Amino acid sequence: MNDVSLSTDLRIAVNRLSRTLRAQKADTTVTDAQFSALARLHRDGTMTLAELSRQDGVTPPSMTKTVAVLVERGLVTKGGHGDDRRKVLLGATPDGAAFVEETRRRRDGWLTPRLADLTEAERQTLADATEIMRRLAQQ
Repeated sequence: MNDVSLSTDLRIAVNRLSRTLRAQKADTTVTDAQFSALARLHRDGTMTLAELSRQDGVTPPSMTKTVAVLVERGLVTKGGHGDDRRKVLLGATPDGAAFVEETRRRRDGWLTPRLADLTEAERQTLADATEIMRRLAQQ
């Protein structure tokens, strides 16, 4: 198999798996961008809009819209920044944290039995491929 063919096959397989896993949310009206921002706040803790935008790789105006919906839904809070009153700190609310955890539980619940159906050698191949894919994503 040549590199172009492998690239195409890998891209299609990753996209299909990703799309299926993304659909396993606690509430499907929350967009992928909204979930990504919420999950980052849940995992990494409070941060400014600029930090969240930078870490999620989106523009601040786009993140402003995303955060506004999350605040409106009660999943994210806005609070004062101790050092600079012009800045706002964003954080996941308890409901936001519960949403992230439930979505992760659903995604793991979908994937875990499928992995259990694989042979030990296939699971080891996936474990090896996971590490390789992490490296590819960081380049």
